[in-house]
Amino acid sequence: MDASADRKLFLGARLKRLRRDLALTQTAMAADLGVSPSYLNHIERNQRPVSAQLLLRLADTYDVDLRSLNQAGAADEARLTEILTDPLFKGLSAPRHELVRLLEEAPGVADALLRLYQAFDDGRAKARAAAETGEGLVESSPADWVREYIQSRGNHFPELDQMGEALADTLAAEAPVHADGFEPAARQRLAARHDLGVRTLPAEVMVEWTRRYDLHRRRLLLSETLGPSSRAFAIAYQLALVEQGPALHQMVEASAAPDAATRALLKVALTNTLAAAVLMPYAAFQRAAEDGGYDLARLQARFGVSYEQAAHRLTTLSRPTARGVPFFLMRVDQAGNISKRYAAGAFPFSRFGGACPRWRLHSAFRTPGRIVTQIIETPDGNRWFTFARTVERQGHDGYGESHDLAVGLGCELRHAHRLAYARGLDLDSPDVTPIGPACRLCHRHPCAERAAAPIDRPLAVDDWSKSVSPYPFGAA
Repeated sequence: MDASADRKLFLGARLKRLRRDLALTQTAMAADLGVSPSYLNHIERNQRPVSAQLLLRLADTYDVDLRSLNQAGAADEARLTEILTDPLFKGLSAPRHELVRLLEEAPGVADALLRLYQAFDDGRAKARAAAETGEGLVESSPADWVREYIQSRGNHFPELDQMGEALADTLAAEAPVHADGFEPAARQRLAARHDLGVRTLPAEVMVEWTRRYDLHRRRLLLSETLGPSSRAFAIAYQLALVEQGPALHQMVEASAAPDAATRALLKVALTNTLAAAVLMPYAAFQRAAEDGGYDLARLQARFGVSYEQAAHRLTTLSRPTARGVPFFLMRVDQAGNISKRYAAGAFPFSRFGGACPRWRLHSAFRTPGRIVTQIIETPDGNRWFTFARTVERQGHDGYGESHDLAVGLGCELRHAHRLAYARGLDLDSPDVTPIGPACRLCHRHPCAERAAAPIDRPLAVDDWSKSVSPYPFGAA
């Protein structure tokens, strides 16, 4: 008899996290699943195993991928494993089964530890920078806090998607959006309902600003350097702000952001998300993406947005009843600085460092404007389909090349058959590039691209031999 068939499945912490992600009470979820609140409570506390019937109801009711539910927490496990390689924890034994138990039985404590380490690592980096420059220490970065907060929500805000769809429907009713485009309808609504005009001004008048709101004259001022899609997004941002300002303010206050600067930056991020939801309403965008094989060129043409705007929107398609492919996104400049890093599902790269140089995200700069595809394999054996392309930086100032940012998207290989970019590839026996996390955390050897030795491995350098790797290392 197969012993695994009788193994009881306890998924309390994962079910609780799913319920919180869906913003449901125990009573509401119990009603959806046709069980009693007390029974659901016992399951969430791991006092009862999850039955096969309940798993099927979860999948049917909330469009949950059962494999992802059973593998939930893998990303946090990888992050915990990553931070434990820090020399700070040298000599500390934390076997995998202890990490798994922590994530299963006390996910809130695990989240707290991850946030604490992030704060510590930020402070350590600032201390090093202060020592090098002679300047005093600064507080934790608002940008880091906002990025972590957004990712803690799975980069998905259902309330903003609902607001965006409602506002898009209103614009469609007031003006023929499909005939004249979004911008005329939005300008008309801003003028009629909010007595707010829109003007485009020369770059020398706007100076450093690409968008600025003149409160006294009630005018939205836009730089002539903005292309059509960036101009439309700027107008959508202003429309979102004046239409849903109180709701956005409430969301910011509910986040418990630590200071005024962080709250201001979070409000900008949430308003950007709402603007994207207006330009690319969830249901229409998700349906178009599925029907078109997630071809970004088609999505750009359909919704009048830029490549990067459409790419970013793809990482937010986590509505339980209409999920998209769970993409991750990373944006870098030619120096390797990461300015965006978001994910709808798992994310195969280091959260506390850069990306592996073997990933073709970096080589996209060699072929500006063209899609570069690649299948990569991470050290845990998981495979990912990725594609990258350069984009122009908004508000280009003339001091750099025009294509100066690269945007990379990727998903687990099992989803690749849904993508137009994977057509014609042998996904069963593909060419695979092995990659790792940031070099200081990577144990792949040898690697000619290595920029630093792993922090938990000793260098193995001698006078008599030379490796292809500039930093050969020994066993732990």
